[in-house]
Amino acid sequence: MSRQSGEVPSRTFKAGDVIFNEGDDAKGEAFLVHEGKVEVRKQFGAEARLLVVLGKGQLLGELALFRNAPRSATAIAAEPVTLLLIPAHRLEALMRTNPSLAMAIVKDLSGRMLAAEERARDAEKRASEAEKRLREAQGGPEGKKD
Repeated sequence: MSRQSGEVPSRTFKAGDVIFNEGDDAKGEAFLVHEGKVEVRKQFGAEARLLVVLGKGQLLGELALFRNAPRSATAIAAEPVTLLLIPAHRLEALMRTNPSLAMAIVKDLSGRMLAAEERARDAEKRASEAEKRLREAQGGPEGKKD
């Protein structure tokens, strides 16, 4: 179901409704969760795993704003949901005319970027510690045995 909310179109879904499926054409559309919660699930073999639950102010399907590719996961309304539609071709205009939408997008993307940086630092630290343990197990700092 769609309706116009100011300048930003919105869509509403009932709990359990599928918003989009993994593999669907993204149609250059992303969403901002305005009300409710959305579960994002990804298929791994026969199992659909819950990746994240998104709430008010968070972006859904944002990759469609920057690349033309199928949906990478399935989104399901966890409760009644209202989503603001963000078409890629109108992103710049929407951000200029709707400062609260622009700030929500910036906050969401910057939060994701910081989280990705933190995961990269953690992975680098774990790799460094594993290399150190391996060198020690091989007989010293250079890994040589006398």
